Amino acid sequence: MRKAYLEVGKIVTTHGIQGEVRVYPWCDTPEFLAGFRTLYLQNGKKPLSIERARVHKNVVVLKIEGVDTVEEAAKLRDQVLYIHREDAQLADGAFFIQDLLGLPVFDADTGKQYGVLDEVLNNGASDIYQIKDEVGKLYLMPAVKEMVVSIDLVEEKILVRPVKGIFDDAD
Repeated sequence: MRKAYLEVGKIVTTHGIQGEVRVYPWCDTPEFLAGFRTLYLQNGKKPLSIERARVHKNVVVLKIEGVDTVEEAAKLRDQVLYIHREDAQLADGAFFIQDLLGLPVFDADTGKQYGVLDEVLNNGASDIYQIKDEVGKLYLMPAVKEMVVSIDLVEEKILVRPVKGIFDDAD
């Protein structure tokens, strides 16, 4: 079952003296996180109303309603922030990484299972899927449309068409 609340970042420190906090985003872009008016603490149990949000370098600076001093903001340090899945607008063909982790990865042509999606990394040019086989060996595959044929969250599987050398020792 997919989680209703998704981790999107961590409060790392205070910002200024008026109760703002700096959040390190765990999303594709800081702008995505800055677009929410309600965030949550404690895995969705405690809603926070966001008065304002802005991107500053690679972090998001948030002003949370009711947090008006640096001392109050400091109490939030190291807290993980969540969004409610229903509040997010994703582009067609976009997925939450948390929904993909653990999905089995199959060859689109042969049906062979290569393993499960263990982690999604990013090298700047594209996402990289880290796939773990049944004995724990890790494989890296670019998550590009030429190789990822389909992602089906209903059937819970990823179909790929990898180039030679990713899952074997071929040149």
